[in-house]
Amino acid sequence: MFVQIENLAYRYQNANQPAIQDFSLYMNKGEIIAILGESGSGKSTVLRLLAGLEIPQAGSISINGRQIAGDHTFIPPEKRGIGMVFQDYALFPHMTVEKNILFGLRHLKRMQKQERLAEMLELVNLSDYKKRYPYELSGGQQQRVALARALAPAPSLMLFDEPFSNLDASLQVKIRDELKGILKQTNSTSIFVTHDQADAAALADRTIFIKQGMVKNAEPAPNKSYSLV
Repeated sequence: MFVQIENLAYRYQNANQPAIQDFSLYMNKGEIIAILGESGSGKSTVLRLLAGLEIPQAGSISINGRQIAGDHTFIPPEKRGIGMVFQDYALFPHMTVEKNILFGLRHLKRMQKQERLAEMLELVNLSDYKKRYPYELSGGQQQRVALARALAPAPSLMLFDEPFSNLDASLQVKIRDELKGILKQTNSTSIFVTHDQADAAALADRTIFIKQGMVKNAEPAPNKSYSLV
């Protein structure tokens, strides 16, 4: 298995109930999984634990055979090789599109940076927008910049936190189809959390249902209509 998440548990300080308890998930390379749940179900906490923004109180996380959390191991976020696209995209407003994408490529040589930048701009169809600032872009274009910035360092795992919640309904359908195509083209192992069943059905190879921090069930077929129980 490329991603192994085993028996994770986490409780926020002063909380009465654990946010995550006995959460396990196994993924193959290139697989796209949706974690579907209502607000407060614990789905975003799973992403925070994977990204290294929180430390699990039990359980372990391994990616491509490397343990990043658990058994007295904790790899800091910047060394995990994980890309994340936030709900609000978190673009740097004072940076152009190209500078936003280049931000995560500081370890590369100048020529390598430019080659990777051109590749990412072409991938998300924004080659003509590289000199623009985020405020000059539509919501869909901003999301594609955020995706390109996250993909540019070639992360082992991509995380998405409610990636379509800031888009109107008509744009949601277009963008999620584009997103799935890009993730499959780049063979990116990906997890996204959502409360929207249509997004999960359209994007994911598998959907994991979570309630009160625990997996309720998982479906391998993404093209069904689901309901939370």
